[in-house]
Amino acid sequence: MHRTEPARAVELGTPDGRWIAVCDTRELEPDSGTAVLLPGGGQAAVFRTADGEVLAVGNRDPFADAWAIADGITGSVDGAPTVSSPLHKRLFDLRTGVCLDDPSRALPVWPVRLRPAD
Repeated sequence: MHRTEPARAVELGTPDGRWIAVCDTRELEPDSGTAVLLPGGGQAAVFRTADGEVLAVGNRDPFADAWAIADGITGSVDGAPTVSSPLHKRLFDLRTGVCLDDPSRALPVWPVRLRPAD
């Protein structure tokens, strides 16, 4: 945890234009994912890059049909942050959700905003 930094809520944008708070930035470890539950039963994988950028993609691996993306290994390809699926080692761009090994597959991408925590 990063308790010395100010509390900031991580909010994800929904398709209907709402924002939902899912966690606090202090709960996110650099280069690691955190699975969060979404209204309606879905999940997102929220990542904090080494430079502090917060990104969110769907947590369901489209190749394994399992809730696992948040447990993947992070890295980068040509400066783009990536995550490797822990089950089939498929590589996804965290900014676009596109699978770099098979561009016909992609993870949903969630808009992220940070705001001061209440």
